[in-house]
Amino acid sequence: MSASGTGTTSMRPRGRSDNSLSVVVPVFNEGDGLAALHSRIAEIAGRLQERWRLTAEVVYVDDGSRDGTLAIAHGLAADVLDIQVVSLSRNFGKEAALLAGLDHTRFGAVLFMDGDGQHPPTLVETLVGHWLDDGYDVVYTAKAHRESEPLLRRLSVRGFYSLLNWGARHKIPEDAGDFRLLSPRAAAALKQMPERNRFFKGLSSWIGFKQRRVDYEPAARAHGQTKWNAFSLIGLSIEGLTSFSVAPLRVASLLGLLLAGAALIFGTQILIETLLSGESVPGYPSVIVGLMVLGGVQLIMIGVMGEYIGKILSELKARPVYFVAEHSLKTTDDAGRAKDTAQDASTQTPARSAAE
Repeated sequence: MSASGTGTTSMRPRGRSDNSLSVVVPVFNEGDGLAALHSRIAEIAGRLQERWRLTAEVVYVDDGSRDGTLAIAHGLAADVLDIQVVSLSRNFGKEAALLAGLDHTRFGAVLFMDGDGQHPPTLVETLVGHWLDDGYDVVYTAKAHRESEPLLRRLSVRGFYSLLNWGARHKIPEDAGDFRLLSPRAAAALKQMPERNRFFKGLSSWIGFKQRRVDYEPAARAHGQTKWNAFSLIGLSIEGLTSFSVAPLRVASLLGLLLAGAALIFGTQILIETLLSGESVPGYPSVIVGLMVLGGVQLIMIGVMGEYIGKILSELKARPVYFVAEHSLKTTDDAGRAKDTAQDASTQTPARSAAE
């Protein structure tokens, strides 16, 4: 088992040239569709080789799958492109799996895509073209339309990005996904980010460089069901907000000012009525309601501050973001013979450490 962590430089070889591409695919219980997805990726890799003489590899990161995903990944043939299989010791989540894939890439440019088939491999050629032909360092994709999604989800997404970008010096593109390509220097910059709680959409945007958006329509999921539920999406949203925005704290400050102003106005009104009438103003129920409102708001704001404090604690603990149980490599030069490189964490010093 090996651990991985953040360093300012990569400890792995860059590959045969900068004109090379590592495709990182995190997978979790995707055994039913993995072989078909790999076949499509291999087909695209062949076209990239013909058009740009681009050397490619694919890095499958098994995030603690409980089906046959790992066995199927080990059985894939490296006919067109090299194959790395990185098996994590348990399910650490997609952000950790993306980081594990990034850490194990051997080539210059890096492309991230999901393992459920909804990110069409046919679009990879377009992304590579914007990188090699047009000179873009970050080519990210975004959903072209959301009309088919429930209204509540669309409003939630709009509200999330509005809050995330409110007052931010650098805006994170709305509707941008993890399906994106990073040039060698952009990938190197992303590897230098020291965060242990990572939000890849934000980090990939924050590093800057020349960026381009490509709209696309996600393909229908051919196998299985989505692993994302409402609680997972809420957790990811909180991760993004606390990583890239102080907007919740600003909302707390503004709300405090508004409540203080309202209390001052209400108190002044009571004082004036008491002076004019000579009698105390009745209103015990209204006082209780006011106290309950203030108490509820205070508890919410304490929770907001607690999220930021918890993130600080998580960063200070500096736990590894993931552990690797198995790591294997097949290259096209091996004629199908796999080179197993599994290692034990006790015999290797982690190069990257990050919190869960």
